[in-house]
Amino acid sequence: MPKVLISDKLSPRAAKIFEDRGVDVVVETGLSPDELIARISEFDGLAVRSATKVTPDVLAAADRLKVIGRAGIGVDNIDVDAASGRGVVVMNTPFGNSITTAEHAIGLMFSIARDIPAADRSTQSGKWEKSRFMGVELTGKTLGVIGCGNVGSIVAERALGLKMKVAAYDPFLPPDRAAALGVEKVDLDELLKRADFITLHTPLTDSTRGILNAEAFAQMKDGVRIVNCARGELVVEADLADALKSGRVGGVALDVYAEEPPPNDFSLFGLDHVVATPHLGAATAEAQENVALQVAEQMSDFLTTGAVVNAINMASVSAEDAPRLAPFMRLAELLGSLAGQIAESSVTAVALEIDGEVERIDSRPLCSAALQGLLAPMVESVNSVNAPILARERGIAISEVMHDRNGEYQTLLRLTVTTENQTRTFAGTLFGGEKPRIVEINGIGLEAELGSHMLYTVNADRPGYIGRLGSILGDAGVNVATFHLGRAEPGGVAVSMIQIDDSLDDAVLESVRALPDVVQARTLKF
Repeated sequence: MPKVLISDKLSPRAAKIFEDRGVDVVVETGLSPDELIARISEFDGLAVRSATKVTPDVLAAADRLKVIGRAGIGVDNIDVDAASGRGVVVMNTPFGNSITTAEHAIGLMFSIARDIPAADRSTQSGKWEKSRFMGVELTGKTLGVIGCGNVGSIVAERALGLKMKVAAYDPFLPPDRAAALGVEKVDLDELLKRADFITLHTPLTDSTRGILNAEAFAQMKDGVRIVNCARGELVVEADLADALKSGRVGGVALDVYAEEPPPNDFSLFGLDHVVATPHLGAATAEAQENVALQVAEQMSDFLTTGAVVNAINMASVSAEDAPRLAPFMRLAELLGSLAGQIAESSVTAVALEIDGEVERIDSRPLCSAALQGLLAPMVESVNSVNAPILARERGIAISEVMHDRNGEYQTLLRLTVTTENQTRTFAGTLFGGEKPRIVEINGIGLEAELGSHMLYTVNADRPGYIGRLGSILGDAGVNVATFHLGRAEPGGVAVSMIQIDDSLDDAVLESVRALPDVVQARTLKF
Protein backbone atom coordinates (compact mmCIF):
# COMPACT_ATOMS: atom_id res chain seq x y z
CA MET A 1 0.00 0.00 0.00
CA PRO A 2 1.43 3.45 -0.91
CA LYS A 3 2.19 5.65 2.09
CA VAL A 4 1.82 9.45 2.23
CA LEU A 5 3.00 11.99 4.78
CA ILE A 6 0.91 15.13 5.31
CA SER A 7 3.43 17.55 6.85
CA ASP A 8 1.38 20.77 6.82
CA LYS A 9 -2.09 21.50 8.11
CA LEU A 10 -4.74 20.30 5.65
CA SER A 11 -8.44 19.64 5.94
CA PRO A 12 -9.13 16.34 7.76
CA ARG A 13 -11.11 15.32 4.70
CA ALA A 14 -7.82 15.08 2.76
CA ALA A 15 -6.63 12.23 4.96
CA LYS A 16 -10.00 10.53 4.50
CA ILE A 17 -9.64 10.73 0.70
CA PHE A 18 -6.23 9.05 0.88
CA GLU A 19 -7.61 6.27 3.08
CA ASP A 20 -10.70 5.73 0.93
CA ARG A 21 -8.50 5.33 -2.16
CA GLY A 22 -6.22 2.75 -0.64
CA VAL A 23 -3.35 4.98 0.47
CA ASP A 24 -1.86 4.76 3.97
CA VAL A 25 -1.61 8.29 5.40
CA VAL A 26 0.34 9.77 8.30
CA VAL A 27 -0.33 13.32 9.51
CA GLU A 28 2.64 14.94 11.25
CA THR A 29 2.75 18.73 11.03
CA GLY A 30 5.38 21.09 12.34
CA LEU A 31 8.33 18.78 11.66
CA SER A 32 11.74 20.44 11.79
CA PRO A 33 13.98 20.02 8.71
CA ASP A 34 16.02 17.37 10.52
CA GLU A 35 12.89 15.53 11.63
CA LEU A 36 11.52 15.56 8.08
CA ILE A 37 14.81 14.22 6.72
CA ALA A 38 14.75 11.44 9.31
CA ARG A 39 11.20 10.38 8.41
CA ILE A 40 10.87 10.99 4.67
CA SER A 41 12.40 7.65 3.57
CA GLU A 42 9.24 5.88 4.82
CA PHE A 43 6.93 7.57 2.33
CA ASP A 44 5.91 7.37 -1.33
CA GLY A 45 4.18 10.76 -1.24
CA LEU A 46 4.50 14.08 0.60
CA ALA A 47 1.58 16.53 0.86
CA VAL A 48 2.51 20.09 1.83
CA ARG A 49 1.29 23.64 1.87
CA SER A 50 3.84 26.47 2.19
CA ALA A 51 5.38 25.75 5.60
CA THR A 52 7.32 22.59 4.72
CA LYS A 53 10.51 23.29 2.78
CA VAL A 54 11.36 20.45 0.40
CA THR A 55 15.09 20.99 -0.05
CA PRO A 56 17.74 18.94 -1.88
CA ASP A 57 18.73 17.48 1.51
CA VAL A 58 15.16 16.31 2.11
CA LEU A 59 14.98 14.81 -1.38
CA ALA A 60 18.35 13.08 -0.99
CA ALA A 61 16.91 11.20 1.99
CA ALA A 62 13.64 10.37 0.21
CA ASP A 63 14.50 6.94 -1.16
CA ARG A 64 10.86 5.92 -1.80
CA LEU A 65 9.38 9.28 -2.69
CA LYS A 66 7.44 9.35 -5.96
CA VAL A 67 5.26 12.45 -5.69
CA ILE A 68 5.05 15.77 -3.85
CA GLY A 69 1.67 17.49 -3.75
CA ARG A 70 1.42 21.22 -3.01
CA ALA A 71 -2.01 22.28 -1.78
CA GLY A 72 -1.93 25.64 -3.54
CA ILE A 73 -0.42 27.28 -6.61
CA GLY A 74 3.09 28.36 -5.68
CA VAL A 75 5.86 25.79 -5.37
CA ASP A 76 8.54 28.17 -4.11
CA ASN A 77 9.04 25.95 -1.06
CA ILE A 78 9.86 22.93 -3.23
CA ASP A 79 13.15 22.51 -5.10
CA VAL A 80 11.52 21.37 -8.34
CA ASP A 81 14.83 20.87 -10.16
CA ALA A 82 16.15 18.61 -7.41
CA ALA A 83 12.85 16.70 -7.33
CA SER A 84 12.92 16.24 -11.10
CA GLY A 85 16.49 15.04 -10.98
CA ARG A 86 15.47 12.32 -8.52
CA GLY A 87 12.42 11.37 -10.58
CA VAL A 88 9.84 12.79 -8.18
CA VAL A 89 6.63 14.24 -9.64
CA VAL A 90 5.72 17.67 -8.28
CA MET A 91 2.01 18.59 -8.42
CA ASN A 92 0.14 21.70 -7.40
CA THR A 93 -3.52 22.74 -7.37
CA PRO A 94 -3.63 25.79 -9.65
CA PHE A 95 -7.41 26.13 -9.73
CA GLY A 96 -8.41 25.47 -6.13
CA ASN A 97 -7.81 29.00 -4.87
CA SER A 98 -8.01 30.98 -8.11
CA ILE A 99 -11.41 32.51 -7.35
CA THR A 100 -10.46 33.31 -3.78
CA THR A 101 -7.25 35.07 -4.81
CA ALA A 102 -9.01 36.96 -7.60
CA GLU A 103 -11.74 38.13 -5.22
CA HIS A 104 -9.09 39.31 -2.76
CA ALA A 105 -7.43 41.34 -5.50
CA ILE A 106 -10.77 42.94 -6.37
CA GLY A 107 -11.40 43.66 -2.68
CA LEU A 108 -8.00 45.34 -2.34
CA MET A 109 -8.70 47.38 -5.46
CA PHE A 110 -11.90 48.72 -3.90
CA SER A 111 -10.01 49.39 -0.68
CA ILE A 112 -7.38 51.62 -2.25
CA ALA A 113 -9.89 53.27 -4.58
CA ARG A 114 -11.85 54.55 -1.57
CA ASP A 115 -9.24 54.46 1.25
CA ILE A 116 -11.58 52.14 3.13
CA PRO A 117 -9.13 50.82 5.77
CA ALA A 118 -7.88 54.30 6.70
CA ALA A 119 -11.44 55.64 6.79
CA ASP A 120 -12.47 52.79 9.06
CA ARG A 121 -9.60 53.45 11.50
CA SER A 122 -10.37 57.15 11.52
CA THR A 123 -14.08 56.69 12.16
CA GLN A 124 -13.58 54.09 14.91
CA SER A 125 -11.17 56.47 16.66
CA GLY A 126 -14.01 58.99 17.01
CA LYS A 127 -13.26 61.21 14.04
CA TRP A 128 -15.55 62.20 11.17
CA GLU A 129 -13.21 63.06 8.29
CA LYS A 130 -15.45 63.01 5.23
CA SER A 131 -13.38 65.50 3.28
CA ARG A 132 -10.12 63.63 3.93
CA PHE A 133 -11.13 60.43 2.17
CA MET A 134 -11.84 61.47 -1.39
CA GLY A 135 -11.69 58.36 -3.56
CA VAL A 136 -12.15 57.45 -7.20
CA GLU A 137 -14.71 55.35 -9.05
CA LEU A 138 -13.75 52.11 -10.74
CA THR A 139 -16.33 52.52 -13.51
CA GLY A 140 -14.69 53.62 -16.76
CA LYS A 141 -11.17 53.24 -15.43
CA THR A 142 -8.54 51.08 -17.15
CA LEU A 143 -7.28 48.07 -15.24
CA GLY A 144 -3.91 46.75 -16.37
CA VAL A 145 -3.61 43.02 -15.68
CA ILE A 146 -0.05 41.70 -15.73
CA GLY A 147 -0.46 37.96 -16.18
CA CYS A 148 -3.81 36.81 -17.54
CA GLY A 149 -3.76 33.14 -16.53
CA ASN A 150 -5.99 31.35 -14.04
CA VAL A 151 -6.26 34.19 -11.51
CA GLY A 152 -5.68 37.11 -13.84
CA SER A 153 -8.47 36.06 -16.21
CA ILE A 154 -10.95 35.86 -13.31
CA VAL A 155 -9.91 39.34 -12.14
CA ALA A 156 -10.38 40.60 -15.70
CA GLU A 157 -13.89 39.12 -15.91
CA ARG A 158 -14.88 40.68 -12.57
CA ALA A 159 -13.43 44.05 -13.61
CA LEU A 160 -15.39 44.00 -16.85
CA GLY A 161 -18.49 43.35 -14.77
CA LEU A 162 -17.65 46.55 -12.87
CA LYS A 163 -17.65 48.42 -16.23
CA MET A 164 -13.88 48.85 -16.23
CA LYS A 165 -11.72 48.65 -19.34
CA VAL A 166 -9.13 45.86 -19.15
CA ALA A 167 -5.73 45.82 -20.83
CA ALA A 168 -3.72 42.64 -20.36
CA TYR A 169 0.00 42.00 -20.69
CA ASP A 170 0.77 38.30 -21.01
CA PRO A 171 3.14 36.93 -23.69
CA PHE A 172 1.39 33.55 -23.45
CA LEU A 173 -2.15 34.88 -23.88
CA PRO A 174 -3.47 33.80 -27.32
CA PRO A 175 -5.30 36.56 -29.21
CA ASP A 176 -8.46 34.45 -29.48
CA ARG A 177 -8.43 33.88 -25.70
CA ALA A 178 -8.03 37.64 -25.13
CA ALA A 179 -10.96 38.27 -27.45
CA ALA A 180 -13.09 35.68 -25.66
CA LEU A 181 -12.33 37.32 -22.31
CA GLY A 182 -13.11 40.77 -23.69
CA VAL A 183 -9.70 42.20 -22.83
CA GLU A 184 -7.24 44.12 -24.98
CA LYS A 185 -3.87 42.41 -25.28
CA VAL A 186 -1.06 44.98 -25.10
CA ASP A 187 2.67 45.09 -24.51
CA LEU A 188 3.99 46.02 -21.08
CA ASP A 189 4.98 49.60 -21.95
CA GLU A 190 1.50 50.31 -23.32
CA LEU A 191 -0.14 48.88 -20.20
CA LEU A 192 2.06 50.98 -17.90
CA LYS A 193 1.18 54.18 -19.77
CA ARG A 194 -2.59 53.62 -19.91
CA ALA A 195 -3.59 51.89 -16.68
CA ASP A 196 -5.37 53.64 -13.81
CA PHE A 197 -5.05 50.48 -11.72
CA ILE A 198 -2.47 47.71 -12.15
CA THR A 199 -2.85 44.23 -10.70
CA LEU A 200 -0.17 41.53 -10.79
CA HIS A 201 -0.99 37.86 -11.45
CA THR A 202 2.11 36.47 -13.14
CA PRO A 203 4.42 33.73 -11.86
CA LEU A 204 7.81 34.69 -10.46
CA THR A 205 10.47 33.95 -13.08
CA ASP A 206 13.79 35.48 -14.05
CA SER A 207 11.95 37.66 -16.58
CA THR A 208 9.22 38.84 -14.19
CA ARG A 209 11.32 39.44 -11.06
CA GLY A 210 11.20 43.18 -10.36
CA ILE A 211 8.89 43.81 -13.32
CA LEU A 212 7.57 46.88 -11.49
CA ASN A 213 10.66 48.97 -10.75
CA ALA A 214 11.71 52.61 -10.90
CA GLU A 215 11.81 52.57 -14.70
CA ALA A 216 8.31 51.07 -14.87
CA PHE A 217 6.88 53.56 -12.34
CA ALA A 218 8.32 56.42 -14.39
CA GLN A 219 6.13 55.37 -17.35
CA MET A 220 2.88 55.27 -15.35
CA LYS A 221 0.15 57.86 -14.96
CA ASP A 222 0.26 60.05 -11.89
CA GLY A 223 -1.98 58.57 -9.24
CA VAL A 224 -1.97 54.99 -10.55
CA ARG A 225 -2.94 52.41 -7.96
CA ILE A 226 -1.07 49.10 -7.60
CA VAL A 227 -2.39 45.72 -6.33
CA ASN A 228 -0.12 42.73 -5.76
CA CYS A 229 -1.59 39.38 -4.73
CA ALA A 230 0.94 37.28 -6.68
CA ARG A 231 4.57 37.34 -5.50
CA GLY A 232 6.36 40.03 -3.53
CA GLU A 233 9.50 39.82 -5.67
CA LEU A 234 7.57 41.03 -8.72
CA VAL A 235 7.85 44.55 -7.29
CA VAL A 236 10.98 46.42 -6.25
CA GLU A 237 9.50 47.53 -2.95
CA ALA A 238 11.91 50.43 -2.30
CA ASP A 239 11.13 51.85 -5.75
CA LEU A 240 7.41 51.49 -5.04
CA ALA A 241 7.81 53.40 -1.77
CA ASP A 242 9.60 56.24 -3.61
CA ALA A 243 6.88 56.33 -6.29
CA LEU A 244 4.18 56.51 -3.61
CA LYS A 245 5.93 59.35 -1.77
CA SER A 246 6.34 61.31 -5.01
CA GLY A 247 2.66 60.97 -5.91
CA ARG A 248 3.31 58.99 -9.08
CA VAL A 249 1.56 56.07 -7.35
CA GLY A 250 -1.68 57.05 -5.66
CA GLY A 251 -2.31 53.89 -3.67
CA VAL A 252 -0.81 50.48 -2.94
CA ALA A 253 -2.45 47.25 -1.82
CA LEU A 254 -0.13 44.37 -0.97
CA ASP A 255 -0.90 40.84 0.05
CA VAL A 256 2.58 39.47 -0.67
CA TYR A 257 6.09 40.64 0.17
CA ALA A 258 9.65 39.86 -0.86
CA GLU A 259 10.27 38.83 2.76
CA GLU A 260 7.39 37.26 4.67
CA PRO A 261 6.53 38.40 7.23
CA PRO A 262 7.97 41.79 6.26
CA PRO A 263 10.36 43.45 8.73
CA ASN A 264 9.15 46.12 11.13
CA ASP A 265 11.06 48.77 9.16
CA PHE A 266 9.43 47.74 5.88
CA SER A 267 9.67 50.69 3.49
CA LEU A 268 5.92 50.94 2.82
CA PHE A 269 4.65 50.63 6.38
CA GLY A 270 3.42 53.88 7.88
CA LEU A 271 2.84 55.61 4.55
CA ASP A 272 -0.55 56.98 3.55
CA HIS A 273 -2.64 55.14 0.95
CA VAL A 274 -1.15 51.74 1.72
CA VAL A 275 -3.26 48.66 2.43
CA ALA A 276 -1.40 45.58 3.63
CA THR A 277 -2.75 42.11 4.32
CA PRO A 278 -0.80 39.05 5.54
CA HIS A 279 -0.84 36.84 2.40
CA LEU A 280 -4.58 36.20 2.57
CA GLY A 281 -5.13 35.54 -1.14
CA ALA A 282 -6.06 31.89 -0.56
CA ALA A 283 -7.36 32.34 2.96
CA THR A 284 -10.99 31.35 2.69
CA ALA A 285 -12.60 28.26 4.10
CA GLU A 286 -13.70 27.23 0.62
CA ALA A 287 -10.24 27.59 -0.93
CA GLN A 288 -8.45 25.77 1.88
CA GLU A 289 -10.89 22.92 1.62
CA ASN A 290 -10.69 22.81 -2.18
CA VAL A 291 -6.92 22.68 -2.47
CA ALA A 292 -6.61 20.08 0.29
CA LEU A 293 -9.14 17.79 -1.35
CA GLN A 294 -7.69 18.32 -4.82
CA VAL A 295 -4.12 17.51 -3.80
CA ALA A 296 -5.29 14.36 -1.99
CA GLU A 297 -7.25 13.22 -5.05
CA GLN A 298 -4.36 13.95 -7.44
CA MET A 299 -1.74 12.20 -5.32
CA SER A 300 -3.99 9.20 -4.68
CA ASP A 301 -4.73 8.82 -8.38
CA PHE A 302 -1.03 8.99 -9.22
CA LEU A 303 0.02 6.44 -6.60
CA THR A 304 -2.76 3.98 -7.40
CA THR A 305 -3.42 4.41 -11.14
CA GLY A 306 -0.50 6.39 -12.55
CA ALA A 307 -2.70 9.39 -13.43
CA VAL A 308 -0.73 12.66 -13.49
CA VAL A 309 -2.73 15.87 -13.03
CA ASN A 310 -1.38 19.42 -12.60
CA ALA A 311 2.22 18.25 -12.58
CA ILE A 312 4.91 20.92 -12.68
CA ASN A 313 7.66 18.71 -14.09
CA MET A 314 6.02 16.19 -16.44
CA ALA A 315 3.14 15.84 -18.87
CA SER A 316 -0.26 15.28 -17.30
CA VAL A 317 -2.24 12.09 -17.79
CA SER A 318 -5.85 12.12 -16.62
CA ALA A 319 -7.31 9.34 -14.50
CA GLU A 320 -9.49 8.44 -17.48
CA ASP A 321 -6.54 8.24 -19.89
CA ALA A 322 -4.05 6.55 -17.55
CA PRO A 323 -5.37 2.97 -17.98
CA ARG A 324 -5.62 3.41 -21.76
CA LEU A 325 -2.19 5.00 -22.02
CA ALA A 326 -0.40 2.48 -19.77
CA PRO A 327 0.06 -0.23 -22.46
CA PHE A 328 1.40 2.35 -24.91
CA MET A 329 3.82 3.65 -22.29
CA ARG A 330 4.98 0.10 -21.63
CA LEU A 331 5.48 -0.41 -25.37
CA ALA A 332 7.46 2.85 -25.64
CA GLU A 333 9.60 1.84 -22.65
CA LEU A 334 10.30 -1.59 -24.19
CA LEU A 335 11.32 -0.01 -27.50
CA GLY A 336 13.66 2.30 -25.64
CA SER A 337 15.07 -0.56 -23.60
CA LEU A 338 15.68 -2.62 -26.74
CA ALA A 339 17.48 0.31 -28.37
CA GLY A 340 19.51 1.06 -25.25
CA GLN A 341 20.69 -2.51 -24.80
CA ILE A 342 21.70 -2.87 -28.44
CA ALA A 343 23.48 0.51 -28.69
CA GLU A 344 27.24 0.10 -29.01
CA SER A 345 28.22 3.77 -28.68
CA SER A 346 26.90 7.00 -27.16
CA VAL A 347 23.39 8.07 -28.14
CA THR A 348 23.20 11.50 -29.80
CA ALA A 349 19.54 11.75 -30.93
CA VAL A 350 16.18 10.11 -30.32
CA ALA A 351 13.00 10.49 -32.36
CA LEU A 352 9.63 8.94 -31.55
CA GLU A 353 7.03 8.65 -34.31
CA ILE A 354 3.44 7.83 -33.40
CA ASP A 355 0.84 6.52 -35.85
CA GLY A 356 -2.78 5.61 -35.36
CA GLU A 357 -5.20 5.32 -32.48
CA VAL A 358 -2.87 6.69 -29.82
CA GLU A 359 -3.44 10.17 -31.28
CA ARG A 360 -6.86 10.16 -29.65
CA ILE A 361 -5.31 10.50 -26.20
CA ASP A 362 -2.53 12.63 -24.76
CA SER A 363 0.63 10.91 -25.95
CA ARG A 364 3.26 13.30 -24.58
CA PRO A 365 4.32 10.91 -21.80
CA LEU A 366 5.27 8.26 -24.38
CA CYS A 367 8.52 9.99 -25.30
CA SER A 368 9.50 10.15 -21.61
CA ALA A 369 8.75 6.43 -21.27
CA ALA A 370 10.90 5.64 -24.31
CA LEU A 371 13.76 7.70 -22.87
CA GLN A 372 13.37 5.91 -19.57
CA GLY A 373 13.81 2.55 -21.29
CA LEU A 374 16.69 3.82 -23.41
CA LEU A 375 18.68 5.22 -20.48
CA ALA A 376 17.95 2.46 -17.96
CA PRO A 377 20.88 0.27 -19.11
CA MET A 378 23.22 3.25 -18.72
CA VAL A 379 21.89 5.27 -15.77
CA GLU A 380 20.74 4.28 -12.28
CA SER A 381 17.39 5.42 -10.86
CA VAL A 382 15.92 6.69 -14.12
CA ASN A 383 12.17 7.08 -14.56
CA SER A 384 9.79 8.97 -16.80
CA VAL A 385 10.15 12.15 -14.74
CA ASN A 386 13.91 12.53 -14.84
CA ALA A 387 14.60 10.72 -18.13
CA PRO A 388 14.17 13.85 -20.32
CA ILE A 389 16.43 15.81 -17.96
CA LEU A 390 19.10 13.11 -17.97
CA ALA A 391 18.88 12.90 -21.77
CA ARG A 392 19.35 16.64 -22.18
CA GLU A 393 22.28 16.59 -19.74
CA ARG A 394 23.92 14.03 -22.05
CA GLY A 395 23.36 16.21 -25.11
CA ILE A 396 20.74 13.90 -26.65
CA ALA A 397 18.50 15.65 -29.17
CA ILE A 398 14.84 14.63 -28.67
CA SER A 399 11.96 14.93 -31.12
CA GLU A 400 8.42 13.61 -31.33
CA VAL A 401 6.32 13.32 -34.49
CA MET A 402 2.61 12.55 -34.76
CA HIS A 403 1.32 11.10 -38.03
CA ASP A 404 -2.36 11.35 -38.94
CA ARG A 405 -2.39 8.38 -41.30
CA ASN A 406 -3.58 4.81 -41.52
CA GLY A 407 -1.08 1.99 -41.74
CA GLU A 408 -0.77 -1.74 -41.48
CA TYR A 409 -1.27 -1.57 -37.73
CA GLN A 410 -3.97 0.23 -35.78
CA THR A 411 -1.28 1.81 -33.63
CA LEU A 412 2.44 1.96 -34.31
CA LEU A 413 5.32 3.51 -32.36
CA ARG A 414 8.63 3.89 -34.18
CA LEU A 415 11.75 4.84 -32.23
CA THR A 416 14.78 6.07 -34.15
CA VAL A 417 18.01 6.14 -32.16
CA THR A 418 21.14 7.77 -33.54
CA THR A 419 24.49 6.95 -31.97
CA GLU A 420 27.99 8.12 -32.77
CA ASN A 421 28.32 5.27 -35.26
CA GLN A 422 24.91 4.56 -36.78
CA THR A 423 21.14 5.03 -36.78
CA ARG A 424 18.72 2.24 -35.88
CA THR A 425 14.92 2.09 -35.94
CA PHE A 426 12.64 -0.01 -33.77
CA ALA A 427 8.88 -0.22 -34.26
CA GLY A 428 6.23 -1.82 -32.10
CA THR A 429 2.50 -2.16 -31.70
CA LEU A 430 -0.06 -3.64 -29.33
CA PHE A 431 -1.78 -6.92 -30.01
CA GLY A 432 -5.25 -7.12 -28.51
CA GLY A 433 -4.88 -3.54 -27.35
CA GLU A 434 -2.47 -4.39 -24.52
CA LYS A 435 0.23 -6.91 -25.58
CA PRO A 436 3.46 -5.23 -26.78
CA ARG A 437 5.05 -6.65 -29.93
CA ILE A 438 8.17 -5.65 -31.82
CA VAL A 439 7.26 -5.58 -35.51
CA GLU A 440 10.28 -3.98 -37.13
CA ILE A 441 14.01 -3.56 -36.52
CA ASN A 442 16.03 -1.42 -38.94
CA GLY A 443 13.35 -1.77 -41.57
CA ILE A 444 13.21 -5.55 -41.26
CA GLY A 445 9.76 -6.87 -40.40
CA LEU A 446 9.18 -9.49 -37.72
CA GLU A 447 6.70 -10.06 -34.89
CA ALA A 448 8.46 -10.65 -31.58
CA GLU A 449 7.11 -10.88 -28.07
CA LEU A 450 9.63 -9.67 -25.50
CA GLY A 451 10.25 -12.02 -22.58
CA SER A 452 12.42 -11.62 -19.50
CA HIS A 453 15.47 -13.13 -21.24
CA MET A 454 16.15 -12.64 -24.95
CA LEU A 455 18.94 -13.29 -27.41
CA TYR A 456 19.24 -10.77 -30.23
CA THR A 457 21.35 -11.53 -33.29
CA VAL A 458 22.12 -9.88 -36.60
CA ASN A 459 23.42 -12.29 -39.19
CA ALA A 460 23.88 -12.93 -42.88
CA ASP A 461 20.89 -14.81 -44.29
CA ARG A 462 22.54 -18.10 -45.28
CA PRO A 463 21.30 -21.71 -45.08
CA GLY A 464 22.22 -23.60 -41.95
CA TYR A 465 22.47 -20.61 -39.61
CA ILE A 466 19.37 -21.43 -37.58
CA GLY A 467 20.50 -25.05 -37.20
CA ARG A 468 23.99 -24.09 -36.01
CA LEU A 469 22.54 -21.55 -33.58
CA GLY A 470 20.04 -24.12 -32.26
CA SER A 471 22.82 -26.66 -31.72
CA ILE A 472 24.83 -24.22 -29.60
CA LEU A 473 21.82 -23.41 -27.44
CA GLY A 474 20.75 -27.04 -27.19
CA ASP A 475 24.24 -28.28 -26.26
CA ALA A 476 24.35 -25.63 -23.51
CA GLY A 477 20.98 -26.72 -22.13
CA VAL A 478 19.32 -23.44 -23.11
CA ASN A 479 15.59 -23.86 -23.74
CA VAL A 480 14.06 -21.71 -26.48
CA ALA A 481 10.59 -20.37 -25.75
CA THR A 482 9.99 -18.43 -28.99
CA PHE A 483 12.07 -17.75 -32.11
CA HIS A 484 11.29 -14.74 -34.30
CA LEU A 485 13.23 -14.14 -37.50
CA GLY A 486 13.08 -11.47 -40.17
CA ARG A 487 15.24 -10.55 -43.15
CA ALA A 488 15.63 -7.64 -45.50
CA GLU A 489 15.86 -9.84 -48.60
CA PRO A 490 16.99 -13.36 -49.50
CA GLY A 491 20.70 -13.66 -48.79
CA GLY A 492 20.75 -10.21 -47.12
CA VAL A 493 20.77 -9.12 -43.51
CA ALA A 494 18.56 -11.01 -41.03
CA VAL A 495 17.68 -10.35 -37.40
CA SER A 496 16.56 -12.81 -34.76
CA MET A 497 14.74 -12.23 -31.47
CA ILE A 498 14.89 -15.44 -29.43
CA GLN A 499 13.13 -15.77 -26.09
CA ILE A 500 14.94 -18.14 -23.73
CA ASP A 501 13.93 -19.48 -20.34
CA ASP A 502 17.03 -18.39 -18.42
CA SER A 503 19.91 -15.99 -18.76
CA LEU A 504 22.72 -16.89 -21.15
CA ASP A 505 26.23 -17.20 -19.74
CA ASP A 506 29.14 -15.43 -21.39
CA ALA A 507 30.72 -18.60 -22.81
CA VAL A 508 27.58 -19.54 -24.73
CA LEU A 509 27.18 -15.97 -25.99
CA GLU A 510 30.77 -16.01 -27.27
CA SER A 511 30.04 -19.27 -29.09
CA VAL A 512 27.09 -17.61 -30.81
CA ARG A 513 29.25 -14.63 -31.78
CA ALA A 514 31.84 -17.01 -33.21
CA LEU A 515 29.39 -18.39 -35.77
CA PRO A 516 30.61 -17.42 -39.26
CA ASP A 517 27.41 -15.58 -40.28
CA VAL A 518 26.91 -13.56 -37.06
CA VAL A 519 27.40 -9.78 -37.26
CA GLN A 520 26.13 -8.96 -33.75
CA ALA A 521 24.80 -10.95 -30.80
CA ARG A 522 23.46 -9.49 -27.55
CA THR A 523 21.59 -10.83 -24.55
CA LEU A 524 18.65 -8.64 -23.52
CA LYS A 525 16.60 -8.40 -20.35
CA PHE A 526 13.11 -6.93 -20.06
